[in-house]
Amino acid sequence: MIRDDIKAATIAAMKAGEKDRTAALRQISAKIKDRDIEERTASKPTPDDELVVSVLQKMAKQRRESIEMYDAGGRAELAAVERAELAVIEEFLPAMMDEAATKAAIEAIKAETGASSMKDMGTVMAELKARHGAVLDGKLASTLVKAALS
Repeated sequence: MIRDDIKAATIAAMKAGEKDRTAALRQISAKIKDRDIEERTASKPTPDDELVVSVLQKMAKQRRESIEMYDAGGRAELAAVERAELAVIEEFLPAMMDEAATKAAIEAIKAETGASSMKDMGTVMAELKARHGAVLDGKLASTLVKAALS
């Protein structure tokens, strides 16, 4: 389980005296605990690894956006901190689908559902997320689905 890997990495980073890495790992653990609390009231529980992956994906997306803004604003030192945190987060994320695999999945879903126009984009995206949610890059998938259906 990813959660156990994060705990083990946190302990290892603390023993090695890696303050920045320890801080990033503790931040990840805190976000996961926040999500656990939110899940207590959910009607349908989410499988543990799925929950952890969704938290990590959200954190990675936030870091990427922050890096872009810091670079645009000329704040290289803050961008470097965000890059270091992003590197720690990405260690625990499963490998994302590449463009070719995403295109193949879209074509398979188009064939199965009979999707042919932009009206069907929601159907195709929903099926993509259901099948490949944990390893799907949503932004890339959205772009490719639009291209495939237009």
